[in-house]
Amino acid sequence: MPVRPGTGRFLVLACVFVCAACGLVYELELVAFASYLIGDTVTQASVVLSVMVFAMGIGSLGAKRLRRHTAVGFGAVETLLALVGGCSAMALYAVFAWTGGWGGLWAEGPRCLLVAFSLAIGLLIGAEVPLLMELIQRIRRQDAPTAVADLFAADYVGALVGGLAFPFVLLPFFGQLTGALLTGTVNLVAGGALVLGLFRRDLTRRARWSLLLVGLTVLGVLASAAALSADFERAARRAVYGTDVRVAVQTGVQEVVLAGGTDGRPLDLYLDGRLRVGGQDARRYHEALVHPALTGPHARVLILGGGDGLAAREVLRRPGVRRVDIVELDAKLVRLARSDPGLAAANGHVYADPRIHLTIADALGWLRTAPGASYDVVIADLPDPGITASTKLYSEEFYGLTRRVLAPGGRLVVHAGSVTTRPRVFWTVA
Repeated sequence: MPVRPGTGRFLVLACVFVCAACGLVYELELVAFASYLIGDTVTQASVVLSVMVFAMGIGSLGAKRLRRHTAVGFGAVETLLALVGGCSAMALYAVFAWTGGWGGLWAEGPRCLLVAFSLAIGLLIGAEVPLLMELIQRIRRQDAPTAVADLFAADYVGALVGGLAFPFVLLPFFGQLTGALLTGTVNLVAGGALVLGLFRRDLTRRARWSLLLVGLTVLGVLASAAALSADFERAARRAVYGTDVRVAVQTGVQEVVLAGGTDGRPLDLYLDGRLRVGGQDARRYHEALVHPALTGPHARVLILGGGDGLAAREVLRRPGVRRVDIVELDAKLVRLARSDPGLAAANGHVYADPRIHLTIADALGWLRTAPGASYDVVIADLPDPGITASTKLYSEEFYGLTRRVLAPGGRLVVHAGSVTTRPRVFWTVA
């Protein structure tokens, strides 16, 4: 070893820590992207995690064949994992954007690619631990229980850090595409540094140069993809949403995309890839949602969701409305509703009306502390019940809390989707 055994063990365990963090980020990246592109978070998470855990077992078995060439085998695994994991989000988005809407066989393209990436990443992650176990034993022989305990302690702590880094650092500050590419880069640098630095004497001259050149090539691919990610996202969004995309922001709660809405073009509002306001039909949706509920006392109105201001616009069109409370989770969506020229024009600049009172909060949590019998009408302008994160807003607890805040004879209106195209969602709400 070029360093003392204690230092060598520390470096191997540090590499275990980094690899575990990167591996969990890859898993979470696939789950997040699949939920966003395909929907139904529970199903996508179950598919990704079950396929990946199965593949990890197969990868661990396959790693036994690499024991004679542990160092070069680990270097090759990390290089391939960095390439596959780092590019997985971009590849999924590309397939969804340019083939996902074609129908027929191509309609299953994103789902098939999701399974393929889960399988490939799982195989490579599974091969890491046996190879790292062999490498740490080459530094200093230990009894098996102690070595396993050290290795898995570093592995689990790394997984914790990766699991927390994804939602709180990578996603908000780098986005899904650049975050995955950055994770692949970190993975490659950590694995390459360990093999080419600490275990370089285990490699032949040819193996050292091969790993170095391939690693630099993969690093170049990841860096190029990161440099082009903004252009790629714009092109993919145009393929998904059309050529009129003006605004695309990740708010921390959801992705908000605005298309059209200026120069006489109809406005389209997409939340997490799902159309919420559709061009010429936008008024029809909110008129149908709001006005039937206002055929009675409606001096005090509560809107749950509806941060775009479009439901509030319809409420304020009715005489006799004295106060409208809006409870919206996404502050950045409200900011767009105030400032974006297309969306502000569509909602009639409702946030300038003194009758509007805004609260940024989760609807269910806010209802738990709201005063009873406070509202004549409650309008639940909430995300589709087919989205797993929204199911609590269609639960018995939600309806019970809503009933508590309604005045005697008050009315609740709920978005339930189409009875013809999505009958299961509709009748679940009913």
